[in-house]
Amino acid sequence: MGGEAAARDGRRLRLHVRGAVQGVGFRPYVYGLATRYRLGGFVANDSHGVVIEVEGERASDFVRALPLEKPPLARIDEISVQPVGAVASEGFYIRASDQGRVSTRIVADAATCPKCLSELFDPASRFYRYPFVNCTHCGPRYTIAERLPYDRATTAMKRFAMCKACAGDYADPGSRRFHAEAIACPQCGPRLSHGIEDIAAAIAAGKIVAVKGLGGYQLVCDARDEAAVQRLRQRKQRGQKPFAVMVGSVEAVAGIADADAAELALLETSPRPIVLLTSRHRLSPAIAPELARIGIALPVTPLLHLIFEALDAAHPLAGESWAIVATSANPGGEPLLIDNREAELRLAGIADLIISHDRDIITRADDSVAAVVAGRTQFIRRARGYVPEPVRLARPVPPILAVGGALKSTVTVTRGSEAFVSQHVGDLDTAEGVRVFEETIGHLLSTLDVEPAVIAHDLHPNIASTRLAEASGRRLIAVQHHHAHAASVMAEHGRAGSALALVLDGFGQGSDGGNWGGELLLCERAQFRRLGHLAPMKMAGGDRAAREPWRMAASALHGLARGNAIATRFAAQPQATRLHALLDQPGVPVTTSAGRLFDAAAGLLGLCQVQSYEGEAAMKLEARVRAPRSMKDGWTIEDGVLSLFPLLARLAAEGIDPVEGAGLFHGTFAAACVDWIARAARETGVTTVALSGGCFLNAILSCEIERGCIAAGLLPLLPRQVPPNDGGLSLGQAWIAALQLEQYGLEGTALMCLAIPGEVTKLLPDEMAIVSIDGVSKEISVALIENLAVGDYVIIHVGFALTKIDPEEAMRTLELLRELSAEGQEAAS
Repeated sequence: MGGEAAARDGRRLRLHVRGAVQGVGFRPYVYGLATRYRLGGFVANDSHGVVIEVEGERASDFVRALPLEKPPLARIDEISVQPVGAVASEGFYIRASDQGRVSTRIVADAATCPKCLSELFDPASRFYRYPFVNCTHCGPRYTIAERLPYDRATTAMKRFAMCKACAGDYADPGSRRFHAEAIACPQCGPRLSHGIEDIAAAIAAGKIVAVKGLGGYQLVCDARDEAAVQRLRQRKQRGQKPFAVMVGSVEAVAGIADADAAELALLETSPRPIVLLTSRHRLSPAIAPELARIGIALPVTPLLHLIFEALDAAHPLAGESWAIVATSANPGGEPLLIDNREAELRLAGIADLIISHDRDIITRADDSVAAVVAGRTQFIRRARGYVPEPVRLARPVPPILAVGGALKSTVTVTRGSEAFVSQHVGDLDTAEGVRVFEETIGHLLSTLDVEPAVIAHDLHPNIASTRLAEASGRRLIAVQHHHAHAASVMAEHGRAGSALALVLDGFGQGSDGGNWGGELLLCERAQFRRLGHLAPMKMAGGDRAAREPWRMAASALHGLARGNAIATRFAAQPQATRLHALLDQPGVPVTTSAGRLFDAAAGLLGLCQVQSYEGEAAMKLEARVRAPRSMKDGWTIEDGVLSLFPLLARLAAEGIDPVEGAGLFHGTFAAACVDWIARAARETGVTTVALSGGCFLNAILSCEIERGCIAAGLLPLLPRQVPPNDGGLSLGQAWIAALQLEQYGLEGTALMCLAIPGEVTKLLPDEMAIVSIDGVSKEISVALIENLAVGDYVIIHVGFALTKIDPEEAMRTLELLRELSAEGQEAAS
């Protein structure tokens, strides 16, 4: 019998609601709805989300209304309804949470809601000027939660016993704070270490202040005080990397940046991301040197609202609104600081004043950074306010942990048809960074109550995330870097079939061991084929060339047979006189990287010779563009290789205007990419193309390529729920691992996880082969081995043949594996 029919017969209905329904005022909402319809029953959090039982004549009206009036932060994925036996309940009540294996989720932190903001500045409110005011519609969630179910006892608020007034609100179904787990007031809640007026006075006096926020400490100073901004740069050792800026209201944005309606709307969403806007250059020049855009955010916490109110009241600016630099307090590029004692020690030489409080941060989460590109939100960094909202997959997949790459690291955990991408962790080039990375994995797995069947990781063997995966003792699936970039787009768009992929980034190890970065791929389920790549360029000095664009510009001159001009063109560089000879030597590393192509262009145009932060040359090149323009005959395509050397020859001309050159580079590169994709589409018959990689953070390039693909009759797919850079890599790894498990099964993957010998029984196209592993046939990649023949024995690891092996050694290894297997079976019996 259906739910409505059961309700008409006076029977009781049980509803299970799945989604983001804990910690968002959903139970109070259900209580109010059930009371309105005069129903008996209960509502409770459980391990799956929320369970509801209702009984009464209007139960069917309740079921229909439930998804229509939900709280603003709630997300409903599924509602199931079943009839149960009537129990003649008297009244409706909120029941204590049920425990069990978790399959629900915590919601993201949310900015102060309008009602709490009103109370914050209302002298008659008991929350007047209280910097931790919150309710079921706003405030901390993920950053204070230890685990699910989301109750006060499992959050950082468990140490704060509620006063009589807060306990009354918590228990009052008519209150906005009914079961608000983070409820607190000046009588019973967290306390700030310093007064608001002291903080405002320090900022107004040009001091640098460290403030403990939702997901970690931030460093703030007056954004119009050039000396203060320069001191912050020097103390934080930040080079020229841009700072973000915060203003007190959306009305204040117009004074420092140009923004359209979509950008202003994004600023005001509950996650309160930093949004990249066109700068009006009215703040300190040291905030975003030589860049056209500036990152702007609005206050996310009551504390920040109070700071702006105090600045305006005690330190007003004539005809201007206050703007403050707000940047992460992470000394030396290490992870964000969250611990009070550690902040006192680590920030003592950076901040003149350190503002802490006694509510712990359980999970660190940096500010999210986004932009509006072609009318849609594009993430640069996905973190606080969005995590842990999942990406919905096209179908349920096995539990997988994917550990990303080495830079802009994230991890992804799959559960059913959801992929949970962690907050931005950062680069894994320090011991502290690796520690926080492991901490993030542990917390995400614990919160989701997931035991992964496999770990997906990057193909590169010498990065921290790969080493961590290998040390886990679990089954492994290695995923090539650019394939993962493509797959991240396909995962969020629900695609598993064939698609072209244009991946433009800085570096990723190719399946041939080379330095890839400008790749045209054909993706088919769990496999891919490299259709083409950018023309290789030499990297004089190896990795140093990625930090010094003048070296890539010199490589371009060398490739144009103009190596003799290097010494005079780059006379300010001490090693310029030696570079021509070095580039003539054999064994110089080469790359197909699009990132290095941007570096070469910026170096030739004199915009950036040495970078102080990753992407500086490309960002300064983009900032010079006024109108992209395509150069006739600016590229060639031969055997799938796209060469931009004709364009580079034009940029190398003496006296070319950097503005003209920047527009020419962007327009020509975009047109060349569209031509490249269109040819591949005609050859393969595949018209869907995934566009990914860090270069697609360039709004001009992204828009031009997307428009060109549409004009060519193609369907371009761009990342919208995760960044196109390495922050989205783990999602792609997880999707490829899921497809591989679907195709080969878990047992097949287990075989492939060992470095074991196999005999080549058949050679296939596209550098693939069939091998026999002790009688079991598997298809593997043989791209890493030359001159392979049927009958050869190879060592196999995660689907790749690594090297040839002597047949007798192969037989000995297989016999040893059989003996170990037999011993294991005897022990099990």
